[in-house]
Amino acid sequence: MLKAQGLACVRGDRLLFKDLSFAIDAGSLLYVLGENGSGKSSLLRMLCGLLLPEQGEVLWADKPIKANAEQYLANLKYLGHLNGLKDDLSALENLQMGARLSGQEVTEASALAALNAIGIARCAHLPARVLSQGQKRRVALAALWLSASPLWILDEPFAALDVQATEVLAARIGEHLAGGGMAIITSHQDVPIKAKSTFTVSLSA
Repeated sequence: MLKAQGLACVRGDRLLFKDLSFAIDAGSLLYVLGENGSGKSSLLRMLCGLLLPEQGEVLWADKPIKANAEQYLANLKYLGHLNGLKDDLSALENLQMGARLSGQEVTEASALAALNAIGIARCAHLPARVLSQGQKRRVALAALWLSASPLWILDEPFAALDVQATEVLAARIGEHLAGGGMAIITSHQDVPIKAKSTFTVSLSA
């Protein structure tokens, strides 16, 4: 279970949110809603341990993530606004390298299957630097077909995707949840995702 207890976030001299608490467990989906500038991405970075809260704490299995970082990160898959791709590596090499950095060995066949699932297999051997932003995003998203992490934290995963790719990704997130995983996502799109339980957190700009 992931818990947030009394979180507060300050950026510059502006208080984005305070007294924010919630908990999610296996099979649960949490939507983080709010206008641009309301602190959605900051909250997700806070949940990943990349940004310290002004107040409150984040707990994984009832232990603060800052005191249990190695175990927590081993259970986390985070996809932010940046795709995290190396320009000189091919789409295929980026996937395999990303998996290795997470302590997971992925075969070329598995990586190709992941790229195919999100409709970008034709670019498997192209260097990331020649791909469009939409193609780069699909390569980054392909990692979700390889991830064994129970907790997914995804910042605008449906951005720059067409209708078909959006449906495919929603189905993949649904499969993850059905298998006992958890997901926290931000999205400006109303995309139906099957989940045992769905919650929302709304932030105000």
